Amino acid sequence: MKPRAPAVFDRLDLIEWQLCQRIAHFSLYRPWLATLRTASKLGDWPVWVAVTAAQPWLHDEDGVDYLLQYVVTASLAIVVYRLLKTRLCRERPFITFGTRIACLEPARDRYSFPSGHTMHAVLFCALTASHAPGLLPLLLPLALLIAVSRVGLGLHYVSDVIAGGTIGYAFAVASLALAG
Repeated sequence: MKPRAPAVFDRLDLIEWQLCQRIAHFSLYRPWLATLRTASKLGDWPVWVAVTAAQPWLHDEDGVDYLLQYVVTASLAIVVYRLLKTRLCRERPFITFGTRIACLEPARDRYSFPSGHTMHAVLFCALTASHAPGLLPLLLPLALLIAVSRVGLGLHYVSDVIAGGTIGYAFAVASLALAG
């Protein structure tokens, strides 16, 4: 038997599907679609692994500590993300609305809430803001593109992205407070 999403998601889905459709409509333009796909793929892991691995080179004394902080924080966030995703079971927009919202990238699973890509983008940007703010001019636009890509590719609702960003920010703030 398939898990059932809470009724609040049914109401949110109806409210958000038009917005998702409008955002996804821009993906008909090939250069924009290529930009979204690239951002989504970078948000899978390559950029965040590079940022994490660079910590010892960016910071002489504290670099290894920062590397460990990034790994532990991201790992704990993944655990919470997986628990939420598998318990709340909100189906992705392209599944819920079929042909009315196209999925322009393969999905790893059926569920969309919260956005893990956005969670990690915000988490790593917030940690980087504290440790290497000079990287933010590169990372912030990428994080924004990653968040937009999730909706633009038909994989997430806007509220999934907002929730993912909120969770990522909360983990980063808690990590910085504990390490401080």
